[in-house]
Amino acid sequence: MPQKNIFSGVQPTGNLHLGNYIGAIKNFVKLQSENDSKCIYCVVDLHAITTKQDPQKLKDNILETTAVFLASGIDPSKSIIFNQSMVPAHSEGTWILSCIARMGWLNRMTQFKEKAGKDKEKASVGLYIYPILMAADILLYDATHVPVGEDQKQHLELTRDIAQKFNTDFKVQDFFKIPDPLIQEKFSRIMSLKDAKNKMSKSDPSDASRINLTDTEEQIRNKIKKAKTDTNPFPTSIDNLKSRPEIENLIGIYSSLSGTKIEDLLNKFKGQNFSLFKEDLSELLIKKISPISKEINKLNKDISYIDQVLKEGSEKANELSSKKIEDIKKKFGF
Repeated sequence: MPQKNIFSGVQPTGNLHLGNYIGAIKNFVKLQSENDSKCIYCVVDLHAITTKQDPQKLKDNILETTAVFLASGIDPSKSIIFNQSMVPAHSEGTWILSCIARMGWLNRMTQFKEKAGKDKEKASVGLYIYPILMAADILLYDATHVPVGEDQKQHLELTRDIAQKFNTDFKVQDFFKIPDPLIQEKFSRIMSLKDAKNKMSKSDPSDASRINLTDTEEQIRNKIKKAKTDTNPFPTSIDNLKSRPEIENLIGIYSSLSGTKIEDLLNKFKGQNFSLFKEDLSELLIKKISPISKEINKLNKDISYIDQVLKEGSEKANELSSKKIEDIKKKFGF
């Protein structure tokens, strides 16, 4: 079986939560254990500066995101872990690939419209072209597979378009690999505990809307106890869940963390009230999240170790990406 080269990144926004863990990081750990996978996981700090950042806060968030990677089980002896700004090829590659990408392609990117809001004239150029930076991130490492959420699928399609155009323009059929998406079919979007119409997010002003990966056992219990449900009995079939998004979200969290099928959970809790289900879910969350939380706190007291992991990872990433950049430049005649 051919080796899978896997690349994915997480923005250093700080205060990572259960949605980040179930929707991305948990899957990163699983992929690294597959024998045919070579994994590269990046703290994408260059993506973060498309909007204004406090320098010290950004530095802290880079370290915190790396600590979450490590505490969750990403092993630097098995995967490359680094932060983007320490590898110059990402910036250089973005400029070169921007000369391959077409304006029409970027104009179709829906995320820019969503993030820029109504006043697009005041958005940074970086926000507009950041899908090209994402393309450089992927193509520099000959990634064959990229774990993405539905909201990033369009950007991966842009990456594929850029790779195919480069290969065609320079008559080099396999110079850039055409990456395939690894889309998590279930539980890629964990919703707010207060309003399941919205994703779980650190930007929600209510801390009760999310389970932070640094929450204490007491905080987890309180948040699940107060999580929004409804007055109807516990659902008995999957069809019952479609009109009950808050219930579907909580059962989805339970299913993802326990590995239990939703149908089996519906049978297990059939006829019981929600307080019993919530107690069970709280204990499951504590079992899964508390060890991560304790390890994050431990790592945050050993910044020199985190720095060392990033330094060694960046050296490995530099070695791979600098070779690719030189090959790209030769195609242009540089």
